[in-house]
This record gives sequence, C-alpha cells and structure tokens, in this order.
Amino acid sequence: MSFTKLDYCQYLLSTPINYTVTNLAEHLEGISHDRINRYLRGEKLTPRLLWDNVKALLQPCQNAYVLFDDTVLDKRYSTSIDLSRRQYSGNEHRVIRGIGLISCVYVNGRTGQFWVIDYRLYDPAGDGQSKLDHVAAMLDGVAYSKQLPFTTVLMDSWYATQKLMAQIDQLKKLYYCPLKVNRKVDDSGGSAPYVRVDELVWNAQDLQQGKQIKIRGFPKDKKVKLFRATVSTHRTEFVATNDLTQADTDAAQDVCDVRWKPIGVSP
Repeated sequence: MSFTKLDYCQYLLSTPINYTVTNLAEHLEGISHDRINRYLRGEKLTPRLLWDNVKALLQPCQNAYVLFDDTVLDKRYSTSIDLSRRQYSGNEHRVIRGIGLISCVYVNGRTGQFWVIDYRLYDPAGDGQSKLDHVAAMLDGVAYSKQLPFTTVLMDSWYATQKLMAQIDQLKKLYYCPLKVNRKVDDSGGSAPYVRVDELVWNAQDLQQGKQIKIRGFPKDKKVKLFRATVSTHRTEFVATNDLTQADTDAAQDVCDVRWKPIGVSP
C-alpha cells in the first residue's frame, strides 16, 4: 500500500491528541512505522500545500476575521531536532526548548467556522525572519495572493507594534489586540507625560465606552481606542483598536473572544 499526503493530512485532522507516527501506523493496515518515517523525511509539507488543500473547503465571508497566534511545540527532551531552540511558551509561562509555530486562521464572521490557511516555522537562525516578519508576510498573503475578504485582524500583545498596525491601517482593515501593561501611553492629548497602561485612571464612562489614547513611538496624529476588559477575577486586559467608532467595552471584548472561542468546527 502507498502512503500519501492525503493520508497524513487526514490523520492530523482527525486526531488532535495523539499524533505520533507510531499511533498512525497502528491505525493503517499494511503501513509500517518505518515507511511513514521515510515518507516524512523525504517529503516537504509546505504552507503552499496547506493552502492548496484547504482553499476548496473554505467559505469566505465579507466580515471575516484573520487571526494570528503562535505556539511552541514542546521538544524539551529532544535537543538534536532541527528548528528546536529555547524560547518562551505561553502555555508553560516560561522558557522551554521547542519549535516555534505561527499560525494564520481565517474565521467566517457569520457561521464561526474557521480554517488554518497559512503557517510559518520560527527559525531566525535559518531564515533571519522574526515572528513579526512572518505575520506581516502572511497578512499580505491573505489580502493579495489569496485575495480573501475580511474586515478585522486579531492578534496578541506580541504583535502590537507600530509597523504591523500601520500595515493593517494601509490595508484599510480593523485590528483588535491587547497591550502589555508596561506599554507607555498618553490619554491627555499631550498635556501630561506618558504612563504605563496599567497606571491609567478610568472613570465610569471610560470603563463603559473606552478611551482614546496615543501609544508612545507612534506618529503624533495616530490615536487608537483603548478598552479595559475584565477577562476573569484575576485578569484584566487592555485592548487597543483602530476602530475609533467602537464605544462599547463588551462589544470590543466579544470581538477579542473570537481568538479564543471560535464558534463551530472547521471542516
């Protein structure tokens, strides 16, 4: 029996927990562990291959979301694996050895269905690219080469940089992303010094409708809307958006929640 890309991709789609080669071989009659290993060593599973397989299944939507997220594939016991390096893991909340993976996900704003449409492996020693470089390239890919309709980009605080936010502005899209609490901002219109985000003073109206601020390092005429959102009893997020018409903290939080709780299941 032959073993193909389709066999491997179907396995990854249907087994979100145990995705080892040994487990796969146990579920395929006539296919050995060694045969799958030889296949994976000789085959390149590229971002282009991912897009070629998913584009026919994707259901575009004018008010779609494009979200970016990164994760670290834990390889702490495998020091000789290519691409494995020490880096911060958000799941572990510490530095571990692993492979960095940045994913681009397309979410249908009407149905909540979502599809991984692109990815990059974080390998600065090999390609000289930062995580921001990868996200910028994937964002251009969604807008231009893939030509997918969308209105809003969602990302975490690692990507809340002037360069990436300006890129989204140039695409005439919206963004929502949390700011780190130590970012310096100004809500006084220039009459007071910059302060840390977590040192801002919020009145009742600010808490309900957000406040307009300038982030230090951004052009002097560039303002964003900032919302203080209570995520849990012990966690508060400060969410920035270029949608200056947004005036509802709950609505802003609902948009951000798409990153964590997509409705529905991708094909």
